[in-house]
Amino acid sequence: MQKILLLHGWGGSDYPHWQSWLAGEVAKAYGCICFPLLHNPHFPSKKRLMRQILEIMKSFAPDTVICHSLACTLWFHLCEAGEIPHVRRLLLVAPPANSCHIGTIRKFFPFPIPRDLHAKEATLITSTDDPYMSQEEAKALQKSLGIEMMVLEDAGHINDKSGFGPWPWALEWVHKGA
Repeated sequence: MQKILLLHGWGGSDYPHWQSWLAGEVAKAYGCICFPLLHNPHFPSKKRLMRQILEIMKSFAPDTVICHSLACTLWFHLCEAGEIPHVRRLLLVAPPANSCHIGTIRKFFPFPIPRDLHAKEATLITSTDDPYMSQEEAKALQKSLGIEMMVLEDAGHINDKSGFGPWPWALEWVHKGA
């Protein structure tokens, strides 16, 4: 049975966000899921979150990690630090652009483009109208990472505000890895 770790972005991903829906769906099928509330999600500390994720990675030892938004940025920082264990599958959903200048999260930027994502298989998911990353920036990131990219049409930031409560595709992606 695969062990899945969901890492939310800035502010969390509580119901009706697709990550909370996905956690419930996996749990209903007796899947092994970890969906922690990261420390102080509305006013996050990069160093504190990096330490927390490393602790979770060591104790839970996931096969699959699914990051949304700012969690993608955290993953990049952790990869560059080289301390993070490898996983089998990684899904990076709606990362913000490296040019992000939001005051509360400014210490997360710029993020490094890791040469090693510490994953055997990785996929980037973006949207044609994400307010935090243009398609040009998404294509440049995908090229730098050297991974597959799926582009969703008019999906905003791929969160509950853009209609992503239930997201059956994400559940199918999880099941493909089982």
